Order: sequence, then structure tokens, then C-alpha cells
Amino acid sequence: MSVINHYPETMNKITRYILKQLFVGMVMVTSVLTCIIWLSQSLRFIEMIVNRGLSAGTFTYLTMLLLPNFLSVILPIALFTVVVFVYNKLISDRELVVMRAAGLSQFALAKPALILASFIVICAYALNLFLVPQSYRMFRELQWDIRYSYSHILLQEGAFNTISSDVTVYVRERTKDGQLLGVLVHDQRNPEKPYSLLAERGAMIEGDDGARVVMFNGNRQEIDTQTHQLSILYFDRYIFDMILSGNKAGFREREPRERMIGELFNVANDETVPFVQHGKHIAEAHKRLASPLSNFGLTLAGLACLISGGFSRRSQVNRVVLAVGIMVILQAGALGLDNLVAKETGLVPLMYVYAVLPIIFGYFFMVWTPRRRVLSKEQGA
Repeated sequence: MSVINHYPETMNKITRYILKQLFVGMVMVTSVLTCIIWLSQSLRFIEMIVNRGLSAGTFTYLTMLLLPNFLSVILPIALFTVVVFVYNKLISDRELVVMRAAGLSQFALAKPALILASFIVICAYALNLFLVPQSYRMFRELQWDIRYSYSHILLQEGAFNTISSDVTVYVRERTKDGQLLGVLVHDQRNPEKPYSLLAERGAMIEGDDGARVVMFNGNRQEIDTQTHQLSILYFDRYIFDMILSGNKAGFREREPRERMIGELFNVANDETVPFVQHGKHIAEAHKRLASPLSNFGLTLAGLACLISGGFSRRSQVNRVVLAVGIMVILQAGALGLDNLVAKETGLVPLMYVYAVLPIIFGYFFMVWTPRRRVLSKEQGA
């Protein structure tokens, strides 16, 4: 009677024991993968530091806004990695053998992983429905502002600063109060009438329409492309407009990832979205609802490969390889299906079928215990 009374308590201790290892491993793997991807993606924005003069704080804030987008991709892979690693370790240490011999069912052995998977699914839905669209929208707006608002430009002393592919600015010296000494500007935005500006001093000002450089005591030099004659215009004060035509920070088409789920489903009523882009928005909406379920599918796939059947060290490597292979196939298939649904929205139900089938098959093979397999083989013989 005492053994029966202590059985639920023992199971709870075992569940907490395995769950603790899974949770610690999940935090570590997610942190490492996030840092690696964050560092690799941050290299794309080094140009903004060099040419746009971004501060370290702005650069860090810009790249940190991408973290929720990274996490939505990292979490399923990290969860699968931790489940396979921890359960493979428990099998190698013969701990699962003892647990099964003590009478624990397949579901009891898998319970800690399923608890963690449920928590990750909740986090994935929070990311997909709220954090990712909001953070990515803030990222795109800040990126747009940095690229097309010239208040972020830092004109370096003694260097030719490439403002754009058509505008180059040289400054001999910058004073502490913001004055520019020895200014040279070459503007070829109009290929038929390129010109150069020379000034003793100047200053950059930011207006409602963008940045301008006010120059004093200089001249404007222009060569006529037809007569090849040089014309020089001397001035006491000249305002150089640095705004590029077509790049004014007005309308910016928003990507599907920066829209909330309601906007994606109502894309047909949004006149700013071209009709050819409707499929991408609808596919993005259903992807946010279906993709979190892949956490359950990958977890059950790993468990089905590891804890179904007898525990043998010889076969463990093959089971781990099989689990990894299934994970790669499922992830590649999901990516291909997303692209296919974006082109043909009638295939949307396949996204949910593809998300649910691994859960069903994974659970079936996981609970199909070795004893039942032996009985089926004996009956077949």
C-alpha cells in the first residue's frame, strides 16, 4: 500500500528531474543559437556604422529588434536538439531503462518533453501574433529612417564621404560647434548636368523634408556636356539639397512580416497592397497560426525515434541520425510549402495538415511500446 501511495510522488519527481534538464538545455541552446545568428546578421549593418555614423547604442537597438524574428525560427530547432540530446543521454546512462523497469509508461517518459513543448508552443504563438510583427515593423521604420534621413550621416574629416552612388562630399575639418571647413561636393544625380561645389565653410541642417548643407563663400563649377566649356558661379551663400528624388521618406510599402494577423487576413481591403502580393500576405497569416504546432511535431518525432523500442547503445546512433533526418525533411518541407501556398492560396489547408500529421504519427509510434511490438511479431509468426 505504501508503494502505491508513493507512486504518484515518485512520478512527479522523475518528471521534474527530466524537465529541469530539458529546460536548462533549452535556455543554453537557444541562447547560443540566438547569439550566433544575431552576430552573423549584424554584419550586414556594419555599412550603416561606417557610412551613416550610427552610434553603438542605435546599432545595438536596431539589431535587437530582429531577435523576436530569429526566435520564431530558432525555438523549434532548439527544442528538438535539447529533447534528442537529453533523452539520448538518459538512455546512455541507463536511467530510462530503470524508469521503464519501474513501470513508467511511454507517455510518462515523454511527459517532461511534452510539457516543455507546450510551453514553447505558447511562446511561439506570442511571438508570431504579437512580438514579431511589432518588432519587425519598428526595425523596418528605423532602417528606413537611417537610410533616407540624412540626420544620421556623419561627414568624416579628410575623407570622401559617399552619401549615395551619385553624391560625394569631402570635408577638410569639423569644428566642435558643428561647422564644416573646406567643403567639396560632387553631384551627378543628373547625368547630363553634373557639377561640383567648393566652399570655405558650411553646416548641415535638418529640415522637415530632409537634410541640407548650407555653404558660404564658394563657387559652383559645371561643364556643359555639349560645348565642353567650364562655367563657374561664385556665391556668398548656397544651399545644397541632399534629398534624393524617389527616396523621400514618404510612403513605405510594408512587408507581410510587419503586419498584424488581422491586417493579413483583410489584405483584400488594403488598397496599398498590389493584388499580386495578396497571396504572400495570406500565406504569412496562416503560417503564423500553423507553424507553432511544429514544436509538437518535432518533439514527438524525436521521442518516437529514441524511446520507442528497446534501449540499446548500438542502435542509439542510428536512432539519433534518423531523428535528425526527419527534422531536416520536415523543416525543408514546411519552407517549400510556404512558398507554394504564397503562389496558390487554395493550398492553405495543406499547411495545417502538414503541421498536424507529424504530431499524430509521432504520438502513435511513441506510445507503441516494445511489448506490443513483440506480441505482434509473435502473432505474425
